[in-house]
Parts: sequence; structure tokens; C-alpha cells
Amino acid sequence: MQALVLANGKVEYTRSYPEPKPESDELLIAVELAGICATDLEIIKGYMGFSGVLGHEFVGTVVKGARDLMGKRVVAEINCVCGKCDMCHSGLSNHCRERKVIGIKGHDGAFAEYLAVPRRNVHVLGNTLSNETAIFVEPLAAAMQIVQQVPIEDRHKVIVVGDGRLGLLAVQVLAAAGGKGNVVLLGRHEHKLTFAEKRGIQGILLDDMLIKPQWDVVVDCSGSPEGFETACKLVRPRGKLILKSTWATESVGRADFRPVDISPLVINEVTLIGSRCGPFANAVNALTAKQVETNGLITSRFKLAQGVEALEKAKEAEQIKVVLEI
Repeated sequence: MQALVLANGKVEYTRSYPEPKPESDELLIAVELAGICATDLEIIKGYMGFSGVLGHEFVGTVVKGARDLMGKRVVAEINCVCGKCDMCHSGLSNHCRERKVIGIKGHDGAFAEYLAVPRRNVHVLGNTLSNETAIFVEPLAAAMQIVQQVPIEDRHKVIVVGDGRLGLLAVQVLAAAGGKGNVVLLGRHEHKLTFAEKRGIQGILLDDMLIKPQWDVVVDCSGSPEGFETACKLVRPRGKLILKSTWATESVGRADFRPVDISPLVINEVTLIGSRCGPFANAVNALTAKQVETNGLITSRFKLAQGVEALEKAKEAEQIKVVLEI
């Protein structure tokens, strides 16, 4: 089958990758549309030490497996868990001791014609939800995890650092949870900030921002060490800093990178919260009900055979979401 494969730090398109053979509890999905995210780009740099088929944001159709799901259009959660360990039994299956993660850790991903996933991971989509909207289920679920971990109150001053794919979803979720007037998006790109502003959310260019420790809740969606440093400087004493960014160790080994002084986090008694995957069902429902706007977020489309070019395109600052048509 066709696939976009990472091996020895290099991504290549192939037409002869082995088609997955689903286990008894798995479904075979024909991938229709897949999205490129910042994590994919960091994996290519060496994050997680992954080798295999990339990609974890996708929409597809079930073509083999459970009879009641045959022909259904689906998305799937990315954590493939054992269901037996202490984490699974305690309700923290996303942190399963034995988990594999689609396109990230020990499990081939969605930048291919076919993908095998556990049935328990699958969420069936309604007819009113287009592929172009459903491709945002996974990142929207990740954005929704923020408010699962940190309840947002109307009085909270909230700022999201980073105007990329995740940041533009996160500000919408946070605004809905805590009031648009108290949520701000901080970024480097006017056209991305305009997307938020059209939805009643204030956007501020980094160059115009007064960096002071005055924000109750700061969410780092920058995907960079520099963004994390900015986020550290914005959170008030005893405030909360939520980390959504991941980056390869290569990023902190650059000659131009300055180590971040985290002593203010200790001095100011800041609560530091890591945040990863979130509730898929909630994300599907929110997109179906049009509670979150994604129209305009897809900025480039490529065929799978153009996957290497698509990954390069996704690095460009003006891009928001680059997708692959499988």
C-alpha cells in the first residue's frame, strides 16, 4: 500500500508498505483524510524515537472487522491501551503502562491507505460532519483537555501562547468556558490572530505585548522553547501554566538556544500542568453542534504521494493546517 514512512530520521513515500493485518479486536480503516500537526514535525526531528508510518489525525471508513461498523465513517483515539494495568483500572488509560500511540509510539499511523486500530478507540461520525471538519477532532479533544484539568472561571485572565493549529482551537474552548472578554491569543502572525478576532477573541502580536506576570492561566501552545520561556514570564504568582507543547531534544541543542530560567516558577509558586490527549466524544459533539469554528483552518491540501512536500509546507509560518488526501 501507499504510505509515508519515517526511518533513520528520513521521511519517504512508498507504494509497497505492508498492509496492516488487524487483530481480532481491531478494525481495518481506509484512511480518507489525514492532518499534519506540530507533533509530526517534531517526531521527524527525533521526538519519541519513532520509526514507521507517521500521522495520528485522520478520518476514514471501516472496511474490515466488526460487522456493525462496516462502512461507517470514523475517527479514532490515538492511545492503544492494554486495559489491564493499574493506570487502565484507575481510569487513566491514556497513561497505560503498555500503551502504543498511533503514529507516535510503537504503532503505525494514518499517513497510509490503511490503518488498523482497536475497536474501543473508534468514534462513529454523523452524516452532517464533513471530513474537513472531523479532521480536527483529535486536536480539539486535546484543547478540551485543558478545561478538564483546569476549570476556567469568568474572573480568570487567560492567555494562550502560540497562534498555530492547536492555539486557535484552544482559545475557542477557553473562551466558551470562561468568557471571551478574559481570553487572549498571543502570536506572531496577524492573519492567524485575525481568525480569533473574527470570533470575538482578542489577538495580540508578540512584538506588541507587555510581558508581565499578570495572567491567572497561561497555556503554552507555541511548540517551541522560546514560547515556553514567554509563557513562564506571563503567569502570575500562584497562577497556573498549562503545557501543550512538545518538541524534540534537538530543539534545545541548537547553537542559538538559551536555557530557560525556571526559578521564577518556584519563587512564584506557579502550578505547572502537563496536558495531552482529551475527550474525543466531547470534541465530536462540539464540532457537530458547530460550537467550535474550523472553517478556514485548512490552508493546504496534498495527495499522499506528495507527502514529503506537504510536511515541508506545514513548517511554513503562514500555514495553519495542512492535510493529506489519501
